[in-house]
Amino acid sequence: MLTPEEKKSIIDYRRQKAYDNLNEAREVAKLRFWNLTGNRLYYAAFHMASALLLDKGLSAKSHGGLIHLIGSQFVTKGLLDKTYGRLFSRLYELRQSGDYDDLYDATEEEVLPYIDKTEIFIKEMEKLISII
Repeated sequence: MLTPEEKKSIIDYRRQKAYDNLNEAREVAKLRFWNLTGNRLYYAAFHMASALLLDKGLSAKSHGGLIHLIGSQFVTKGLLDKTYGRLFSRLYELRQSGDYDDLYDATEEEVLPYIDKTEIFIKEMEKLISII
């Protein structure tokens, strides 16, 4: 069991990781590395989502479980817009395809629109965190 101070430290760390990953996505996009940009965008959302789940006393054992919990605990209940549930799933698909699929290369048109959307998404999740 975490102390309140430990919990806050981990949440703060994950929040910072989310913004670091978003910044990394912006930088690698300048280099036109679209698979890596998609990867970093997914992890920006992933780290903020994991901070949010920890704040609410929830945890997931897998990436799919984390996405499901964001959907069931926040999107379905109207705390996050349903477009964010779809965005999170799409970012996961981008990461999976970019990292593991043979003969797949993400394109600028496919990835670039997600940068600003991911920034808004992580800020919306951050607003739901009690311990800030």
